[in-house]
Amino acid sequence: MTSPIHPSSGNGQPTDTRMIILIRHAEKPLHPSGSPHGVDPEGEVDPHSLTVSGWIRAGALVELFAPSRGDLPGELRRPDTIYASAYAGGHSKRSAQTVGPLAARLGLQVIKRYAAGDESHLTREISTRPGTTLVAWHHEALHKIAEHLGQATPTPPQHWPHDRFDMIWTFTPEPNGWRFTQIPQLLLPGDLPYPIEELASPR
Repeated sequence: MTSPIHPSSGNGQPTDTRMIILIRHAEKPLHPSGSPHGVDPEGEVDPHSLTVSGWIRAGALVELFAPSRGDLPGELRRPDTIYASAYAGGHSKRSAQTVGPLAARLGLQVIKRYAAGDESHLTREISTRPGTTLVAWHHEALHKIAEHLGQATPTPPQHWPHDRFDMIWTFTPEPNGWRFTQIPQLLLPGDLPYPIEELASPR
């Protein structure tokens, strides 16, 4: 677990600017051999890439986090650093594709130093980065990043539903850990206005 630090300015006022934002990569093919298909940036079928809906979401995320006009929603911040899970060979390219357009708008390079399974190393790095850090990851492991951050209030869910691509998790420092918030994206038709809830325990 990582304990947040809380630097202060000379007058005693807190200067901790950190915010960690977690999102799932955008829409993917539902079935390996069925439609909707994944397509690469040139429009060629690619099972490791986003679907058309996923590319639309990736574009919509640009205006959500870096609007060309107006301000961001009150609880969000413009990212200073962007991470996506690494890919190689037959692994998914979707995390990097999801945040690629946003990184281009902001003039940032997407950091792809870590892959699924490296959540502890990723969390150790992002937990001490100043400013706002956005991470696009795989839904099966997003809760592991939250766990490695340590104490968070309220407690984040231990799962991310396979059919939800429309949620944002934010973590901001508090004296004894992190404040956790869920923010619906509400970018595409069918996006849900309510947060992810913990699954009921089996009877």
